[in-house]
Amino acid sequence: MVDRAVGVPFAKEGIPFIAAPVGVTLLTAWLGWPVVAFLGGIATLFSAWFFRNPARVIPQGPNLIVAPGDGKVIAIEEEFEPRYLKERSVRLTIFLNVFDVHINRMPCDGVVEGIQYQPGLFLVASKPEATLRNEQNAVMIKTHDGIKVLCVQVAGLIARRIVCWISDREQAIRGERYGLIRFGSRMDTFLPMGTKIRVAVGDRVKGGETIIGELP
Repeated sequence: MVDRAVGVPFAKEGIPFIAAPVGVTLLTAWLGWPVVAFLGGIATLFSAWFFRNPARVIPQGPNLIVAPGDGKVIAIEEEFEPRYLKERSVRLTIFLNVFDVHINRMPCDGVVEGIQYQPGLFLVASKPEATLRNEQNAVMIKTHDGIKVLCVQVAGLIARRIVCWISDREQAIRGERYGLIRFGSRMDTFLPMGTKIRVAVGDRVKGGETIIGELP
């Protein structure tokens, strides 16, 4: 897998959202409209902050699972995953608000065994029913030990665009960037039963950096 966003300060999908308010700010400042120029400056700063692409220190070690996104852990549930795994698993849900980094990262090493996009609703991403009903993109990863890990990008009330940069059969490398969601969303990671969970509900995590579990 090629990390397509390494060394870039902003996700490329954010460039139009940054450039547009920059243009408005410069134009209105030149025209002598200070209030509009000020608002354009605020919009520029927000867009740049939202699409920021910080470097992360990726933990090393066997069987580690890292957070696929920044945000707050809002659920850790044992449940039957009916669509892709078709078995009981541990779902760990991270909610990303509009101020979190929205670059998504691979939770573990392995091979991408399937990518499935599902159109759907745009319910508030923190609601439990968003797991099955919202627009989403699921990535199945099979580790080198044959363990399946499912990572799902879920759109939210404001998020209307899921971006995935990887392809089926690509190598997955723990912590590498593979996509993003615009604006406010959640990440569901389905882990096998017996995984040692290293975080708790309410914890804040960093994508690619925080260890959320150890595979059995």
